[in-house]
Amino acid sequence: MRFETFDSQKHSIDKVANLLYDVDFRTYDKIYKSKNQAIKDICTWIDSGDDTINVVLEDDKIIGVVVLYINKKPSFIDMFKEFHSFKLLIVSILDYFVICDVNLGDVYIADIAISSECRGKGIGTKVIEHIIDNARENNFKRVTLDADFRNTRVKKLYERIGFKVFNKKEFLKRRMFNMEYVLDEEK
Repeated sequence: MRFETFDSQKHSIDKVANLLYDVDFRTYDKIYKSKNQAIKDICTWIDSGDDTINVVLEDDKIIGVVVLYINKKPSFIDMFKEFHSFKLLIVSILDYFVICDVNLGDVYIADIAISSECRGKGIGTKVIEHIIDNARENNFKRVTLDADFRNTRVKKLYERIGFKVFNKKEFLKRRMFNMEYVLDEEK
């Protein structure tokens, strides 16, 4: 298993877009009413060269996607600068109010998606552990992520890895547990 920054010349935009759609399908379905249109807009966004998108590869096949922010979350201004479609902007704004606040010294896992054929094999856990190990090696203070209130299974997975809830946020019926894995307590 290896990670690479997404490159539209090298990696399947459609595969990555579908994985990113799966992470937040409930919100996309409410805003778009059409999976195909949502996927099309996600393709436009990721084809713009966003360096926060990483693919997880095994034998050169995409088995997952991770979106990472280092030391900050996207700002309101960034959302408007990267305006690709009005509906995608609405999704970003809804996310903005429930996702973790990201501080200096944080690695924020904004999205993690594993291909359906690879789920249940521990790959998601390995990906998160790899991110934690890399953050530790680079002297970050913590790794943060979010778990939707409705997805108790993923919250339990994060807790098994060592994440703890440090905040809860709600905005227009979107509810998230903000979770952290504190690294500097290990020292």
